[in-house]
Amino acid sequence: MKRGFGTSICLIAIVFLLFFSSMAVADELTTRLVSAVVESFDPGDASGWTWALFPSKFGYDSQGNSMWELRYVEAWPEALFGKNKQAEDLQVLGLHGKFTRKGYNYVEIVPGEGEGANFQSKALPLPGRVNTMDLWVWCANFDYYLEAHVRDYRGIVHVLPLGSLRKTGWNNLSTIFPGSVPQATHYIPRTRPLELTKLVLWTRPHERVDDYYIYLDQIKVLTDLFETRFDGDNLAEIDEVQKIWGQTD
Repeated sequence: MKRGFGTSICLIAIVFLLFFSSMAVADELTTRLVSAVVESFDPGDASGWTWALFPSKFGYDSQGNSMWELRYVEAWPEALFGKNKQAEDLQVLGLHGKFTRKGYNYVEIVPGEGEGANFQSKALPLPGRVNTMDLWVWCANFDYYLEAHVRDYRGIVHVLPLGSLRKTGWNNLSTIFPGSVPQATHYIPRTRPLELTKLVLWTRPHERVDDYYIYLDQIKVLTDLFETRFDGDNLAEIDEVQKIWGQTD
C-alpha cells in the first residue's frame, strides 16, 4: 500500500511539472500561421523599399564601373496572377549583367532606402516567427544559385539556401528556417523578429558569365503571429517602447 501511495504522489508531481512546463512554452506550441508578402516590387506597394546591386570583384570593368544594372519591369508570373485580366499595376525586379571571368562570382541584392549615390542599406523586417520564405524567380537555365541572408536579434547573420537557378521561366524558390535560427526568448517581448539583409546570386565555376538576365517577384513568408496576451502587454510592443523611450537597440 505504501509503495502504491508513493507511486501516486510521483505521478501527480509529474503531471504538475508537465502542466507548468507547457505553460512556459505556450507560445512555442500555439500557432497562428499567416502568409505575408514582405516585398512585392509593385509600384503601388507603400513599403518604400528600394534595392541596389553590389557585384564581386569581376563584376566591374577596367574603369571600376559595375557591369550590373537593375530595373523594374512590367511583368509577372502567370502561375501567381494568371493573365492579369484585371490589369493590375504589376512589376518585377530585373537584373542584367556579366563578369569578366568564370569562378565563384556573386551579386548582392540589397534592400534599403534612396537611390544611386544616396542609397543606404536597410534590412527588410520579417514579421512574427518565420517558418518558410519563398519568392518567384525567372530563370534562364544557367547553373547559378540563390541564397538569403537573415539577421537575428543578436546581430548574427544566417545564410539560407533558396536553390538552384538551373530552371526555365518562372519558378517558386523557398527555404525553411531551421530551429537553430533564434526567433524568441524567455524575456518580454518574447518574439524577436528576423531581418532580411540581402539576397545573393552566385555563379558556379564551370558556367558562362558573359551575359545574364534574371527577374524576381513577391518575397513572401509563412509566419507564426501568435502571442500570449497578458495584463500590460502593450508596454512590450516595439512601437510603444519607442514612443516612451525613443529609439532603442
